[in-house]
Amino acid sequence: MPIQTSRRSFIKGAAATAATATAALIVGFAPNGALAATGEGNLTPFVKITPEGKIIAIIKHFEMGQGTTTGLSSLIAEELNSELKDVDFEFAPADNSRYANTLFGAQGTGGSTAMANSYLQYRKAGAAAREMLIMAAAKAWGVSAAELRLENGVISGAGKTGSIAEFVAAASALSPPENPTLKSAADFKIIGNPARGRKDTPAKINGTAIFGMDIQLPGQIYVAIIRSPRLGGKLTSFDASGAEGMTGFIEAKALPNGKGVAVFAKNTWAAFQARDAVVADWDFSAAETRSSEEIKQDLLTKVNSESEFSATPDADLKDTLSALEGAAQVVESEFYFPNLAHAAMEPISCTIEPTSDGGVVVHDGCQFPALTHPTVASVLGLDLSKVQINTLLAGGSFGRRANADSDYHVEAAMAFALTDRSKPVKLVWSREDDMRAGYYRPAFAHKVRVGLDEAGKIIAWDHRVAGQSIMKGTAFEQFAVHDGVDHASVEGAADTNYAIPGFHLGLTDLEPSVTVLWWRAVGHTHTAYVMESMMDMVAKAAGRDPIDYRLELLSSGTPDQKRLAGVLQLAAEKAGWGQELASNRAQGVAVHKSFGTYVAEVVEISRDDDEVVRIENVTCVVDCGTPVNPDVIKAQMEGGIGYGLGAVMRNEITLENGEVMQYNFPEYEPLRIYDIAKINVHVVPSTEPPTGVGEPGLPPAGPALANAIAAIGPRVTMLPMSQSGVEFYWA
Repeated sequence: MPIQTSRRSFIKGAAATAATATAALIVGFAPNGALAATGEGNLTPFVKITPEGKIIAIIKHFEMGQGTTTGLSSLIAEELNSELKDVDFEFAPADNSRYANTLFGAQGTGGSTAMANSYLQYRKAGAAAREMLIMAAAKAWGVSAAELRLENGVISGAGKTGSIAEFVAAASALSPPENPTLKSAADFKIIGNPARGRKDTPAKINGTAIFGMDIQLPGQIYVAIIRSPRLGGKLTSFDASGAEGMTGFIEAKALPNGKGVAVFAKNTWAAFQARDAVVADWDFSAAETRSSEEIKQDLLTKVNSESEFSATPDADLKDTLSALEGAAQVVESEFYFPNLAHAAMEPISCTIEPTSDGGVVVHDGCQFPALTHPTVASVLGLDLSKVQINTLLAGGSFGRRANADSDYHVEAAMAFALTDRSKPVKLVWSREDDMRAGYYRPAFAHKVRVGLDEAGKIIAWDHRVAGQSIMKGTAFEQFAVHDGVDHASVEGAADTNYAIPGFHLGLTDLEPSVTVLWWRAVGHTHTAYVMESMMDMVAKAAGRDPIDYRLELLSSGTPDQKRLAGVLQLAAEKAGWGQELASNRAQGVAVHKSFGTYVAEVVEISRDDDEVVRIENVTCVVDCGTPVNPDVIKAQMEGGIGYGLGAVMRNEITLENGEVMQYNFPEYEPLRIYDIAKINVHVVPSTEPPTGVGEPGLPPAGPALANAIAAIGPRVTMLPMSQSGVEFYWA
């Protein structure tokens, strides 16, 4: 049964919040970064305590399964000495001026930045609320605030006791402390406690959690879009006569941008059925016509040629090439990585609902309000104040829901504008839509040549990369592209923490072929595979243990190197590295820093008499600074490992004459539960500032598997592995 919600209930809730604002204690920050509270001008709230004593965390980063609602609520609960279960949460409104992500200057969630961005913001807001409540109680009782403490919603001390509800009104009249005292790590009860589970799990189990796909409003109509079968095609005409008379079909109209036909119906099934009956004609003169094989060969040609740009400007390519010529031996290899789909479990959807004042409410699992908010306003010709965003849960994203074009929001807004704007319009993508008309991880090729001296030490590293830029031509280009280099194309390699003499990396852009976008872990998805595969190949050529060889290159003593070495050594210990294995078993290792987090993984495989590979065990060690929610961290590492391994094992998006060949999961198979026998995650205790965990588990997974396979089988450099002769266990 669909979950019901309505504009009335949404507006009613917002009005109730405004009505109680003067009676509630609301703590956040002023535009100048100082702590501020109820009634203090342009406040950005992070914690709200109602007159009844209910604690609410205002979540600025949306929830797509990565645990932000739990993590940010935990920070409030910790500083208010409350149990996590007693802290509710609500998503922040779309307001870029108040809720911008401080790490990239716009309101949005991504790049594993939620905790790194918000850790101190939420702790300070919670600590300030604690001190204000205690001060209000101290004044009411005529005692010193130093004699009082707040615990589980009760203030006590000096022979007095009372619930926080008794002091909310008085506390709301106080000014927050400039520098509230944060709890010491030794006193943490919530932060770092592995027994504290996720806040959103019960609602997701019992069905009360509301996702974008769940929205069903009174009078709502549905829309499905016919899109060009070739990437870049433009609509010339369409014939909807085949849909006329079909049950539930309303009408079909061309999108004003020429990218498709909007088919309106009374329910999702009717919209999909009617869409299949509409015939559309397309102009393919500007569309993609290449095949994936042509793109692959173009990329491999580029990495065997002179690079367009240098991603290591402090290095001299001539010196690198000269050192290679004098090397005792040269280890070299080419690598290829295909396009990949995001393939989140919940396909794209978005509902636009009219309001009585001529505005709209956008109901969406909205990842980047800073893009969505002005885009919808522009398409509909509305002032920004007339567009509200009701942020809902999302069933995964992996980057898909945030792109510079706000593609599906544009579709939803255009479809709504094609109606008389009197009814809610719900855009629904099918799985096939998502697979064939979405955005993809760019295809990339690498060519690496490493020169070694007589002792097996690296003396030169010539690394060439070619692929389609994610950032160029978008609003992000101005800060993400420097001297022609899109950092997203080379991150994890150009900025390697290995001390490699004569390291040079060149980059060449591929002419745009598909709509590309960041994909979980972005550039690290291919650079880590190459760097860690080459490390094993070089160690073997040098006759060295691959872990010892890495540790030697991490021995200069920088903070990054120390933490990388730390996770690598612990992973080796936990995995039993160096112990004798059966002849049909092997281990592979990889270590990588991404999004500020250090992860080492050891993959152990078996191979039967038919050369079928099974992943028996993955040992993961993660150093993400202060581990706020160990249970969430463990889950994110497991998810990232599974997502990364599934992709390198068998996934690819292929084109034939510009058309995507994959339709659904039978052609783009997700990881199965039997693909990995066991994953063991070890979280490093730390007091360093917390960093991200949504993406860093992925980059080392693929190369660790590749290194394990290479120990008893082929060295796989052309992905996916299933297309390079590796057969995996099938339950």
